[in-house]
Amino acid sequence: MQSMLKEKLWAYIVHNNPELMVSLQEDFSVTKYLGEKISSIMPMAEQLLSENRPLYSIEEICLDSMTEELKPSRYLYIHTVIEEEFNLDYERLKENGVLTYEVINLIEACKDIFNDFGFSRENEEDRHLKYAIIGQVHQYLL
Repeated sequence: MQSMLKEKLWAYIVHNNPELMVSLQEDFSVTKYLGEKISSIMPMAEQLLSENRPLYSIEEICLDSMTEELKPSRYLYIHTVIEEEFNLDYERLKENGVLTYEVINLIEACKDIFNDFGFSRENEEDRHLKYAIIGQVHQYLL
């Protein structure tokens, strides 16, 4: 089960938080990070196993727990803003194969905005946050 959870966690990070993926790879700490995350949820997984819960349910609960601090995804938020508000730039970046790289750069460029708003599930629909991010993305893409 541990190897399955590691695979699912890594897949989640790759698709939802590629900035974390790049950071972990640069620091050569992927194995350590994944190991710590798995170790932290194993007591819960063992408890759920002892309750005879279905394996797919245990994996889902464990993955949700391990990814809680990664939600909402700043990467997906900015990716969506670019796709919706800057579609020509989105298509150009995608065609050039640098979309992910540029979104990761934009996460850093928008870091203060996300922090000032306390970016969370509760406010990810805040129009003021969206406008602030749109403004920053516009400046970045100039």
